Amino acid sequence: MNLFRWRGRGDAGRAARTPLTQAMALYRAGRHAEAEAEARSVAAARSRRRDDAYAPLALGIAALAAGAQGRHADAVATYDALLPTFGRIFGAEHAQTLKLRSDRAQALSSLARYAECEAECAAVARAAARGTGPDMPLVATAARNGQIYALAALGRHPEAEALARETLAAHRAEDRFTLVLRLGLARSLNGQDRHEEALDEAERAEGLSRRLPQEQRRPETGAVELATATALFGLGRGAEARPLVAAARDACLAAFGPDHRRTAEAEALLGRIDSA
Repeated sequence: MNLFRWRGRGDAGRAARTPLTQAMALYRAGRHAEAEAEARSVAAARSRRRDDAYAPLALGIAALAAGAQGRHADAVATYDALLPTFGRIFGAEHAQTLKLRSDRAQALSSLARYAECEAECAAVARAAARGTGPDMPLVATAARNGQIYALAALGRHPEAEALARETLAAHRAEDRFTLVLRLGLARSLNGQDRHEEALDEAERAEGLSRRLPQEQRRPETGAVELATATALFGLGRGAEARPLVAAARDACLAAFGPDHRRTAEAEALLGRIDSA
């Protein structure tokens, strides 16, 4: 659910010169423990500089990496500690501060704090919609993605569907944002027992995933398979669903570890299929 801005060619030179390049590269490569260690090292090395932006940004990467290892409570604690610093250095409605709030909110959803996640993501999306600058639409889209997930988790599936369709209509690029929004739409449809439609959306997500670079689809490891399997199981096709769920569970274990929310989701679905 947590989205980096994927840089284009025009950003490459600037990115290569920042102290965060190595940590970001490790995170994007799925080497989350190494990314966290590198990010914390950068933060420690720059911690004495009161207004240095790289130290808190590095800790933001460390929090993302902790969450990707299934340490969701640690991630939220880091975000909580960072929020006042981001507000002081960047400003309350700067894109970096809003992105941090969005990342924190989505980490809350991994702790089943869905109502808090939904409210905060909605607030971030509204603030980003008021803002200016090239990053604000991306921040708004990321926050809406978190809101869609939380709405579905709260059982508010028609609201999740409506927001997913609205956000997809406004975001037409073929990128990771579209992938996660399609998966959110499939989740909302599955929640309404509209499994044929959910299966169609999962298949669209699968096609898009195959076209994306590996670094963009890696954070969604197992997600397409789970959306597809949930729809198949809902259609009474458990025998087709089970190998997809087992493969998703194994992939999530390898990518994120046993404590990650998506690993737990795969285990729960596998249990439902086996007990049916």
